[in-house]
Amino acid sequence: MPPSARRVPPAAAAAPPPARRAALRRLGEWCARHSVLVLVLWIVALAGVQAANRTVGGSYSDDFSLPGTQAQQGRDVLQAHEPAAAGTSSQVVLHDAQQLTGFQPQIAQTVTALQQLPHVISAQSPLPPAGQSAPPGGPLAPDGLTGYITVRFDTTPALLGHDYLGGVDAAVAPLRQAGVQVEYGGPLGELARPAADDRSSEVIGFAVAVVVLLVGFGSAIAAGLPLLTALIAAVVGLGALGLVAALSTFATVAPTLATMIGIGVGIDYALFLLTRHRQNLMDGVDPVASAGQAVATSGRAVLLSGCTVIIALSGLSVSGISFIAKLGAAAAVTVVSAVLGALTLLPALMGLIGRRMDRFAVRRPIAEAGGGGEGGGSWHRYARRVEANPWRYLVAGVVALGVLSIPLFSIQLGHIGDGADPTSFTDRRAYDLISQAFGPGANAPLTVVVDQSAVADGSRAGVQGAVQQALTGLPGAASATPLQTSPDGAVLFATVVPAGAPQDRATTDLVNHLSDTVLPDAVAGSGARTYVTGNTAAQVDFLDIVSGRLVLIIAVVVALAFLIILAVFRGLLVAVKAAVLNLLSIAASYGVVVAVFQWGWGGPALGVAGKVPIESYVPMMMFAIVFGLSMDYEIFLLSRVHESWLRTGRSQDSVAHALEITARVITCAALIMVSVFAAFIVSDNVVIKMMGLGLAVSVLVDATVVRLLLVPAVMTLLGPAAWWTPRFLDRVLPHIDTEGAGERP
Repeated sequence: MPPSARRVPPAAAAAPPPARRAALRRLGEWCARHSVLVLVLWIVALAGVQAANRTVGGSYSDDFSLPGTQAQQGRDVLQAHEPAAAGTSSQVVLHDAQQLTGFQPQIAQTVTALQQLPHVISAQSPLPPAGQSAPPGGPLAPDGLTGYITVRFDTTPALLGHDYLGGVDAAVAPLRQAGVQVEYGGPLGELARPAADDRSSEVIGFAVAVVVLLVGFGSAIAAGLPLLTALIAAVVGLGALGLVAALSTFATVAPTLATMIGIGVGIDYALFLLTRHRQNLMDGVDPVASAGQAVATSGRAVLLSGCTVIIALSGLSVSGISFIAKLGAAAAVTVVSAVLGALTLLPALMGLIGRRMDRFAVRRPIAEAGGGGEGGGSWHRYARRVEANPWRYLVAGVVALGVLSIPLFSIQLGHIGDGADPTSFTDRRAYDLISQAFGPGANAPLTVVVDQSAVADGSRAGVQGAVQQALTGLPGAASATPLQTSPDGAVLFATVVPAGAPQDRATTDLVNHLSDTVLPDAVAGSGARTYVTGNTAAQVDFLDIVSGRLVLIIAVVVALAFLIILAVFRGLLVAVKAAVLNLLSIAASYGVVVAVFQWGWGGPALGVAGKVPIESYVPMMMFAIVFGLSMDYEIFLLSRVHESWLRTGRSQDSVAHALEITARVITCAALIMVSVFAAFIVSDNVVIKMMGLGLAVSVLVDATVVRLLLVPAVMTLLGPAAWWTPRFLDRVLPHIDTEGAGERP
């Protein structure tokens, strides 16, 4: 054991200067003393942000570009040489019980109207010219009952706004009036999806939170304060996010993700402060002074936890993909508002209510356990049992997490296609019609592009023949159209239809095989350059980038969290323990997500049609969010262990004392956050379902197996050595006080 681990570190060594210690106390007392003013300011902020958001706020779309990828380069080449074949393509799918050739006038009228819409490059009719038969593999099914109009846009339809659909609906009106079923596929279908409505999820989450708080703490007022604070802070944060969205494009899942995180951490942070405040009131402290002490002690841990979550979310910028980085930024906005609400709005409500906190009690009010580690509560006795058999509890916890992590080893990242959406969505109906009439691969067409501008005129015929031969009978492809030539003769292009669905691994393999082997080999030595582009190819490029950078993001986030824990608690082994255990809990949550969605163990019960891959960016988002949130419980528990250790120098007593006074709060906070996250499983968006389940499982595992089983066992085994830090690190690390030494009553 290192020599410094055997001695009790002086409590003063971790305390910040008195001026800094008093800042949060003064803030809490001022807010409690001027409660009406603070409440008015928050109401004004709430109304002002919402009014501004409705007036000038931005919209959300899933438009993102990947400069430098082969899909983007191929699109740029087509745009330069054959604009009619470039752009973003969508399908207007037609189906009727009669032959579509019987609706030729209406189809021609619709195609003409679509071509006249803004941002439309071209619209191709599914019907062959008069007197000709439909070519095999074309946009008209062999039975003639189903076909699709291919519409190419000069931008992603998602950026055009829902108002744009009015023009599209007017263009297809003649067909619908004739009784033809018309559905929108691809990006146009995504634009036509109903706006996300997460109010039911929020109501479910709040209802469960009320029950948990009433049972856990026995007071109606105490149960309502964290919910009210979190709700107001989340609404303000979402309004601010809407204003930011006017300046930059955020994904459609951004507000839902921000709501999940904002409400979850908002309730947690308010609960941590309120628990300390209620204990102060029970101990006879004046309400205003109690609010100041709560902000100066638990509020310090809340501030640090919020910063840790934001830092973890900021780690997503390492991906180099603005789409993902902005998702992290969106969640960070509501985390900031949650911290501000806990540190200002909650103390104001505390001051306004005063000693009436437990007036409407439904059971004997409970806050923290008192005492200095010699208590005899059930959690204290449990901690003593863990201390008596630490290896048994450690092995049991690791085995449990290991079993849950098993499915992770078969994870398949990919893009969730329209086939997993509810049948109430027009893009799902379009997907089904195309799959039934043309095969599932028709929903994932690939555009092969050959740039032969550097090839001599006399050699271009040979290049075209070699590429066409390479595309003939291609394994994994259902069909390939003949190569077409751009007007200037510099570019060849064709459409390859995969045999599998867009989300199948075989489709991803086909894209990579085409771009890496088939096409380069076909033009080898000619000077021509080849690309595979289109929506599906862009998704594969996105998957490759995300997969390649996931390890880097994990390393960055773990390193940042490690440094924060090391700086806060000045214990090298404590920081290592936090990083390792958090990785284990995240692996377990990944495993559950894979089992449910990829293996199909319960996916249909959650409203998911069949087995789906794990959306490529979900593991990255989950890791940053979960790692940040897990620091809430880590800091809250360890700060109490550290506080007792500094005061008594008895490591085992410190663990038991900390577990006794935090277990109830951590359990209630975890149940609330689990309910908030799990409520979003009812969303129609499969990615939101996936995120909701993954985050709910990770919080549940982290707050039970990790915080209440593995952490006490590991801390018992480490003993005083947990707080050892090499002298050179001790000199360079900043001194951060999580529990406000000297601020307790």
